[in-house]
Amino acid sequence: MPTALRRPFTALWASQASSNLADGLLQAAAPLLVATLTRDPLVVAGMTVVQFLPWLVVTLPAGALADRMDRRRILVVGNGLRAAGFALLALALAGGGHHIALLYAAVFTAGCAETMVDNAALTVPPRLLPREELERANGRLFATQSVINTFVGPPAGAALFALAASAAFFTGAAAFALAGLAALLLPPLLPTGEDHGHRGAPRTGIAQDIRSGWAHFWRHGLLRRVAFISAAINFFGAATGGLLVLLITGPYRVPLSGYGLFVAVPAAGAIAGSLLAAHVVPRIGGGPTTWLAALVPAAGYAVLGLGHSTPLALAAMFGAALAASLNQIVVSTLRQAAVPDELLGRVTAAYRLIVLGVVPFGALTGGLLGRILGVRAAFVAAALGLALAAIPLASRVTTRALRDAETAP
Repeated sequence: MPTALRRPFTALWASQASSNLADGLLQAAAPLLVATLTRDPLVVAGMTVVQFLPWLVVTLPAGALADRMDRRRILVVGNGLRAAGFALLALALAGGGHHIALLYAAVFTAGCAETMVDNAALTVPPRLLPREELERANGRLFATQSVINTFVGPPAGAALFALAASAAFFTGAAAFALAGLAALLLPPLLPTGEDHGHRGAPRTGIAQDIRSGWAHFWRHGLLRRVAFISAAINFFGAATGGLLVLLITGPYRVPLSGYGLFVAVPAAGAIAGSLLAAHVVPRIGGGPTTWLAALVPAAGYAVLGLGHSTPLALAAMFGAALAASLNQIVVSTLRQAAVPDELLGRVTAAYRLIVLGVVPFGALTGGLLGRILGVRAAFVAAALGLALAAIPLASRVTTRALRDAETAP
């Protein structure tokens, strides 16, 4: 990677790392704060609703803005808004203002800003790097996210919260502020037309931009297909994720102190997949990678639901996370290489609406299956569901189709 290209990417990498650190801190601190304010299950569950609601209502407008504005400005302002929101919450906590509504408001505001920041950040690498560097760059970004969000942020957030509730949120606000400052080191990332001096074309409205971005996404058969594959993976991942603690501490008889392994091992698999993607994907091809991303987790759910061996369960979870991580690199690179830059923000938003919008519904489905069928049977049902979804969806995602889509005009 030439030095002239490395420096802007390093700025993006630093900004995302700092933002991921803040996310990890708050991933632990926010639930802990809720638990100290209320024991009402409905109010506690409301945190998940507040957290994911922005992905359903803000994602498409965020994508349109990413194609109309300087993406560097979105990263700076979005992280600044998150910093301000959590700083105000920390000040309120330090002053004795312990209200659940304040936390809800801060999380929702941060979630809205996150949709803008994350969507814009995913469109930046192809502006900074040539196609042959995208898999390596995406791997570094996703590996950093996995490490910080899992191994660094949550333990630090919990430790800071134990010192003082406000300390965790002040630190998170500072990390978001640093992310915004690092983004200032990026070059201007104006809409492509403005970059090339085409400022005379009439501007369309936001609603029209959203419709055109969605239409482009929906007409792109391959991108639509991989989106539904990723959505199926996330749906059944959410369905089993909420039940995992019941399975592991129940039928598997793992003590609570050992549950951390079942969080750390999949994270290690995701990191391994991110780091190995640049070497593995070119060798086995993007098509087989997509198949593995669905079938390996399906097999893992079957192992978890039918087995009794803790080492085997951990191995299955590691493999599932590794396969899913490889697929994430394939899909991100496809989207960045196949979609025109002037549409990339909107198409990315449409993709993420489908892929992330299923998460709360998957969690609800898993809870219902666990209640009706039992925890073990719910994992087996998820295995069957994901395998059946993969057969029609992944059958036409071939390595050749991926390459043709990336090189199509």
